[in-house]
Amino acid sequence: QVQLVESGGGLVQPGGSLRLSCAASGSIISINSMGWYRQAPGKPRELVAAISSGGITSYVDSVKGRSTISRDLAKNTVDLELNSLRPEDTAVYYCQADIRTDWGSIRRYWGQGTQVTVSS
Repeated sequence: QVQLVESGGGLVQPGGSLRLSCAASGSIISINSMGWYRQAPGKPRELVAAISSGGITSYVDSVKGRSTISRDLAKNTVDLELNSLRPEDTAVYYCQADIRTDWGSIRRYWGQGTQVTVSS
């Protein structure tokens, strides 16, 4: 019953910015950590940024200083702001969340992904 839906991807020029959004819905009791992963063509999926229920954040080295992850606990949403975008940021970005459902277990859920393409 749980779904994660991403939005905000698209085509941007180098140096531009995007804000990715993810909304979780369904039989949600609580959400622990949330994060954003990305997978570039021919490359493995990597963690870009994560945020705990207490607001502690972490970032992959390549986006530190130009990216911000934030969440709204009440609305079950998480955003990722990407600034000073580079062609190397091109990837499909996936929202991830560890969620406790109404049947009591905590499981990891994934969104369908949103494409970010950085190109001139």
